[in-house]
Amino acid sequence: MTENTIQTENHSGTLVIRLNIPGRRNPLTSALVGELREALQKAQDEPEIHAIVLTGTGPAFSAGADLQEFSRIGARTPAELYDDAYDAADLFRLGTQLRKPLIGAINGAAFGGGMGLVAMCHWAVSADTARFGTTELRVGLVPFVILPLIRRAIGEKNALKLMILAEPITAEEACQMGLVQKVVPETQVLDQALAWAKTVGGYSPFAVKMGLDAFFTTQDWDLEASFAYLARLRILSFLSDDLKEGAQAFVEKRVPVWRGQ
Repeated sequence: MTENTIQTENHSGTLVIRLNIPGRRNPLTSALVGELREALQKAQDEPEIHAIVLTGTGPAFSAGADLQEFSRIGARTPAELYDDAYDAADLFRLGTQLRKPLIGAINGAAFGGGMGLVAMCHWAVSADTARFGTTELRVGLVPFVILPLIRRAIGEKNALKLMILAEPITAEEACQMGLVQKVVPETQVLDQALAWAKTVGGYSPFAVKMGLDAFFTTQDWDLEASFAYLARLRILSFLSDDLKEGAQAFVEKRVPVWRGQ
């Protein structure tokens, strides 16, 4: 377990990543962005990890951008600002690049970039007390980097309304919009996320990887291009050891022993 801006724990093959600046509501500092990106990329390469759960410590999930860093922006060089902007963009891109499920366990408020992290997750469960919002306009900012994720998660009109009105929404409203997929009492949030991860862990890791590839690679493609790519993936799946094992286990009425190949 690290003791920096994030904490990580391995729960039987599920990597739990906790945003860990609770005294400041887990803002997306430059250090946290870098550590979170590194942890996600490392999890992608570790064969014993089958799913990732992202949550926060303290009462909030994430308050978003670090306004303390923004207040010092005039002392920074254009090159430093450029690097920081691309670090954040690289983090939010990871949602479509990961080939292991990234599950949000939203324990509390998620605003600005924090809401962007929720949208980056493949799906999420929220505490019923959580609040969400792109409230950047209140401090003279626009949610530039997270906008593509927000509009994909909740649709064009909802994204525009939240961005321009800068008004928070409840967990139930976030669920109705599709930002989160389930709302539970706060004490059940992590347990629900871990239960989903455990379900995934019972499936072929190769099939899960291919499923995420199929979904995200073709997300912005037209129908014909999608069919052509997915047909090729289907052929690869037919040749996999895991499909042979899954079929044999089904016939023999036993639990499959997956090889991830």
